[in-house]
Amino acid sequence: MRIFNTLTRKKEIFRPLKKGRVGLYTCGPTVYNYAHIGNLRTYIFEDVLERALEHEGYAVRRVMNVTDVGHLTSDADAGEDKLEKGAKREKKSPWDIAKFYTKAFIADLGHLNIKKPDVLAPATKFIPEQIKLIEQLFSRGYAYETPRAIYFDVSKFKGYMRLSRQKLAEKSVRARTEVVEDPQKRNPHDFALWFKRVGRFKNHIMHWASPWGVGFPGWHVECSAISSALLGQPFDIHTGGIDHIAVHHTNEMAQSEGAYGRPLAKYWMHGEFLLMGKGKMAKSGSSFITLADIVKKGFDPLAYRLFVLGAHYRTPLTFSYEALHAAENALAKMRRTVSMLKSEKINKTRTPNSSSKIYMRKFSEALADDLNTPKALAVLWNVLDDMALSPHDKLSLVLSFDKVVALGLKDIKKLPPAPLTVQKLAAERELYRRHKQFAQADALRVKIGALGYSVEDTPEGPVVHPL
Repeated sequence: MRIFNTLTRKKEIFRPLKKGRVGLYTCGPTVYNYAHIGNLRTYIFEDVLERALEHEGYAVRRVMNVTDVGHLTSDADAGEDKLEKGAKREKKSPWDIAKFYTKAFIADLGHLNIKKPDVLAPATKFIPEQIKLIEQLFSRGYAYETPRAIYFDVSKFKGYMRLSRQKLAEKSVRARTEVVEDPQKRNPHDFALWFKRVGRFKNHIMHWASPWGVGFPGWHVECSAISSALLGQPFDIHTGGIDHIAVHHTNEMAQSEGAYGRPLAKYWMHGEFLLMGKGKMAKSGSSFITLADIVKKGFDPLAYRLFVLGAHYRTPLTFSYEALHAAENALAKMRRTVSMLKSEKINKTRTPNSSSKIYMRKFSEALADDLNTPKALAVLWNVLDDMALSPHDKLSLVLSFDKVVALGLKDIKKLPPAPLTVQKLAAERELYRRHKQFAQADALRVKIGALGYSVEDTPEGPVVHPL
């Protein structure tokens, strides 16, 4: 299996740190509002990654954080805490906001057939681990204290920009455009590990005791503390959206490696943006669309999953309701075909032919090529359209593929049997067809069509299904 490693900017053969086992960390939501469908595109990519690894025979342990404290409206150290902002908006406590939107997020995962991570870890449950990590950074000379906060000293850490491959001078220019409220901050690009409950945060509702006074953690420190506690360090794969590369993952890598003197993760994988016109989808913009919004318009959530799988995870994808409608039509066709296959009398004892093995190999090769889901879907469609495959082989392959693409095909019910009148016409038509009396066979096909059914000719006989 080959995956694209953001750290090296190339596809690499995946070799886990422990034979047969994979530690996977996926950056989770900030639960101050609903996830939008751009966020959910990233979670679909990560779900496919987990399923593809399992398809390869690995046992995967997946951990996802939930940011329920300390994420400012800016990725730097300026702005308002998103949880408190959401609390003010809805006139609730930050704790209630976090609880409500965590439940909403988990519900969205279920609607999209995204497997719930083995561990869903709220940042507020790992405050001691975050404090311990900051203490470790102090002991190794990477952290410093001001009357307002604890910061990571970027100048002390070599290779700080190697994930994003930016120049530090460029990052500094952007940092200076933020309102730097702490005059004792050494460098504008140093980032906060812990905010004290002073200044603009003196009334911060969510706070804890620490060796540096009452306060709350910075956003970046939670992922380092949670991943190290639950997966060890290093672990195999760290994922997220491409917007995490320049700030969040750069800072996360620096503080983790600074604290423990070893790599955080062996492979870094990032999903591209979902676009609305020319811009990315964002909660702060007019393009904010939730899964509930598309359901209200009558779309099946799994049609959105199929739409997302139709593009490679590292390719920008432009959303439109026209494209979603096309995906829903394709999903309906897929479901009809699977329903037909489940309705047939299948000889389960027959040995799969060589074509089945070829299709399975092609599907596996597509996944092993950096999760090439468009190519994997093309293999699935080829199976459904292959007239030479038996219904048993088709169904077996499709249900196997569905363990990865997760379009709910295993849950499709059998079609009800066609009326006896239609079955008799189909049997009579088959006799004409065998005797090469095609004009009579075509006439009966028309009669069957007038009754609301069609006939598909397969190697194992005619199959009747509703139009």
